[in-house]
Amino acid sequence: MKRSLLVVGVAAALMVAWSVGPVQGKEGQAEKVIFVSAGQANYNTMPNGVSMAPVWGDANTGPHATFTKFPAGYDAGMHTHTNDVWIVGVKGAYLYKDDAGEKRVGAGDFLRVPGGHKHWSGADKKEGALFYEEGSGKFDLIPAK
Repeated sequence: MKRSLLVVGVAAALMVAWSVGPVQGKEGQAEKVIFVSAGQANYNTMPNGVSMAPVWGDANTGPHATFTKFPAGYDAGMHTHTNDVWIVGVKGAYLYKDDAGEKRVGAGDFLRVPGGHKHWSGADKKEGALFYEEGSGKFDLIPAK
């Protein structure tokens, strides 16, 4: 009985692992090691002061990962994203607020924001925010009404 459960568990784990790459847009990269240092990444600064450095994929076209910097005191306002977004704090603090309350996403903290979920985001007033971000599809920011 234990062996049957083990076999079923291993089979399920393999199926999940096999499906994660395509779901996150990493096709063709499954066998490729990717290393990007947040401190040495090539950041592109946008007019609003936010900087993004690609890690994998392309935020303009589909699933992706980036290192993103918010300047000190940055305020993105209330908005939604079409796709899910996963955030891991690296330095400073990514600030998050929705109807359920406020979160301070600091170094080592994780936050998942489902696509279509209305929220506010910003950065610590003194340190700003540096965070790793993955998106399940093209990145967008849709101001809330």
